[in-house]
Parts: sequence; structure tokens; C-alpha cells
Amino acid sequence: MKDVARNRQGTLRETGKVHLLGDDINTDYIIPAVYLCLYEPEELGRHVLEGLGPEYPARLEGVRFVFAGRNFGSGSAREQAPNALLGAGIRGVVAQSFGRIFYRNSINVGLPVIECPDAVAAVEEGEEATIDLTGSVILLGTRRFAFAPFPPNVQEIILAGGIMPLLKEKLGR
Repeated sequence: MKDVARNRQGTLRETGKVHLLGDDINTDYIIPAVYLCLYEPEELGRHVLEGLGPEYPARLEGVRFVFAGRNFGSGSAREQAPNALLGAGIRGVVAQSFGRIFYRNSINVGLPVIECPDAVAAVEEGEEATIDLTGSVILLGTRRFAFAPFPPNVQEIILAGGIMPLLKEKLGR
């Protein structure tokens, strides 16, 4: 499992295509309740954002980052929501603000979640972005947007692919 998790993230700098969403994207939109019986990220990823329409999983093909407005991930406390995003190939979410439980669940499964309203306001659909967690910067072309740095322990969780892989590694299992 450790190798799978490391392959899922494995780096603190990532470049890829952006998909832009609006405000109040709750966990029911991210992964509808009918799929809560699934656990594997890849299975969940086949249904990510279906709450916004059945075409959504296909719309995210080739996308690495979701940029969104206020209150991303509000709603129920389902760990399946960040796992669905990871399973769909999403490597980070940048938003104006997050639901607190979603935010922590995302860190726990190794999905970087970044509050950076200025980057959200500047990004365009399909644009390429680079997110550098070590340097706490988002690059959109030549434009740079700084965000509050993650503490070293959170960077370690993200790099390991989540808290469980990190704990297994530290315990030698």
C-alpha cells in the first residue's frame, strides 16, 4: 500500500490542467451518497462530481487541479469525497475557503487543499498551473500566488500519500 500511496502523490510540486468550479460545492456533489458503499479511490473517482451532472467524471479527464470558490467540501463528513478526487487523478484543490471537516479529511488522505482566493480569481478554465507546496506558491503562467505554508508534519503526510501510509511507514509495517 505504501508504494501505491507514494505514487499517488510522491511530490510536493505538481503541474497540470485546471478545472474551475463555483461556490458551495458540497460533499454530496463531490461524491453522491449512493456511492458511499465504495471505498477504493479509483472506484470513487469514476463517480466524482456526478452530483453536478452525469458527465462530470469524463470532464475531469486529464485535469490535475480543481480551483473553486467559497465553502468547497461543506456538508457531511465523508472521507470518500477527497478519495474520489484523488481517484479521478486530482492532485490538489485550491479554493477561496473549505469546509473544515473536508479540509482535514483531505490532508489525512494526502490531498493538498490550499486556500488562495487570489489564485482562484485569476485562473481560467483549462489553464495550466504549478503548485509548489514547499515554496508555498501557485504559478499560473508568469503570475505567482503565495499561500500560507503547510507545516512540515502536514507536508510529510501529503508526501506519504496520507496519514495511514505515513503511520505504517513509521511503525515499520
